[in-house]
Formats: sequence, C-alpha cells, structure tokens
Amino acid sequence: MHDHGSLPALGWSEFLTTWSLQPGWLLAVVILGAGYLTLRNAAGAASTVKGWRVASFLTGLGLMYVVVASAINGYAMALAWMHMVLHLTLIMVVPTLLVLGHPLTVIAETGPRAERAMRSLPVTILVHPATGMLLYSLVIIGTHLSGFMDSMAQSTPLMVGEQIAYVVAGFLFLTGAIGEEKVRPDLPYLGRISLLVLGMVPDTIVGIVMLQTERNLYPVYSAARPDWALDAVRDIQTAGGLMWAAGDAGMMFLAIGLVIAVVSSPERRTKMTGRFLDGVRSARLAEESARGTTEGPAEPGSVDPDSDEALDAYNAMLARMNQQ
Repeated sequence: MHDHGSLPALGWSEFLTTWSLQPGWLLAVVILGAGYLTLRNAAGAASTVKGWRVASFLTGLGLMYVVVASAINGYAMALAWMHMVLHLTLIMVVPTLLVLGHPLTVIAETGPRAERAMRSLPVTILVHPATGMLLYSLVIIGTHLSGFMDSMAQSTPLMVGEQIAYVVAGFLFLTGAIGEEKVRPDLPYLGRISLLVLGMVPDTIVGIVMLQTERNLYPVYSAARPDWALDAVRDIQTAGGLMWAAGDAGMMFLAIGLVIAVVSSPERRTKMTGRFLDGVRSARLAEESARGTTEGPAEPGSVDPDSDEALDAYNAMLARMNQQ
C-alpha cells in the first residue's frame, strides 16, 4: 500500500512546488507529440489539419503530463476530492484537447494505406459513439462504485492503468461527441448534443452516490490518509459533489460549444438533424414554397433551408396554422 500519511498539509505553496518526474508519462508524451508532428508534416500542404488543431493536441499532451507530474497526482492518493480532480481532468479536459487535434485525420492523410486503416471496420467500431459511451460509463462507474479504488491503492500498475483508461475512455467518447474527423461518418449535431446529455448520467449516478454516502466507501484507500486531511466520509462526499457538478457542467459546456459551432457555420447547420430529418424538412419547405405558384411542387432539396425563400415559406406555414 502507498503511504501518503507523511505528505505536508496542502496549501498553495505545496500545490505549486510538489512535482515528480514521471518518466514513463514523459516518454509517452514525447513519442505521441513527435509522432503527431511527423505525420502531420508528412502530409505537407495537403494537410487539412489547421495550426490551431495542432496546438490543441500538443496542449492536451502537455496538460496530461502536468496533471500526473504535479501535486494533483501527488495528493490524489491522500485526498479523494483531489483524486476526483485528476479523474475529471484526464477524462474530460485532456481528451477534449486531443480530439480537437484530429489525430485520426493526421494519420489518414499520410497515404492511401493509412486512410484505409482509419476507415477499417475495427477502427470504425472503436470510434463509434456507442462504443465511447459504453466505455465512458464503465470506467466512471466501475472505478468509483466497486472495490477498484481499494485495489488500486495497493498496486502502482493498477493506478497507472486507471489513469490511462480515463484518457482513452474520454478520447473515444468525445471523438463521437465533438470530433469532426473526415475518416468516418459524423453523428448529426443533434445526436452529438444528445450523446453529451447522456454522458451526464454516469457522472450524476456516481456523484449522487458518493455525495449521499454516510460510510467510508474506500477503507483501504483511506487508510493511508494524512492526519490533517478531511474526515474520510466528508472527503468522499466532497469528491462526489465535484463529480456531479463539474462533470455535468463540463458536458453542458461542450454542448453549448457545439450549438455555437452549428449556429456560426452554414455547413454544420446542414448536418444538424441528419439526412432523414433534413430530407423531410427540405421536402416540406419545397411544398410550402410552391403554394401560391403555378410551377407546381418544387423538388425536395431544391430549396435552401437557410434562404429567404425558405424563411418566407416557414412563416407562411406558421400563419396558416395560427388561423386554423
């Protein structure tokens, strides 16, 4: 078992000065960063991955290392609420930055073989929204509402595996929710927003259970707590409050970001509801636009949903409905 009882009381000084090298994580970050830049540069001028996306991916890698090398990880085994900060950062903040970097597109743009690999059935299944949602839920619920925390407190490999699982689960979940990789079919934006709302469910379940507990859920984990730390039950309750509030707030923030992205982009607006519902809407607008003309019904899809003609047809339809 890891003994964290000798840690000094946490204050701003300790928070800013507590660091460990974490060579394994540093090596992983260097390899991933160098590999990403090498592949992106290999595509040359043909690359569709913009500079800000490259910066986002590298920032995500940097943040991932900072989190595991700083006091956040250093105190995570002594304070349940700090452990929750570590979890939320690794499963939400870091993956968001990595996904925005479009790493799958970076790989695919290096050549036809790479593109075929990124479009293969195994990769398609792996990055499918259902896969990401299932894995996200299993990781969140499985690591908090089982005996995992106590087992992890006694095993360094299990502790590192937990951290890796959080990054991978978050990446796969958010690839389906906010990713716009060109190597796979995109979920309609209404579906993406629904996926983020659904992602609040495991966060809320875990948060409420921990917040309302009246017993120590992790006795082995809590045994190595320093004397100055919060009471074990209060510490777990605080961690649960963080999971519920910060987890749901993070999902809502991403959903709002998607809405803003859709509103500000005509291209994204055409992908809001999916092909079927967009087809129904276009057909209805074409029918409404043809009312009062002698040209007959317009062809579905011939009316731009964002045009003045479509707006006039929509307003006329509302007026007729109001008169009925």
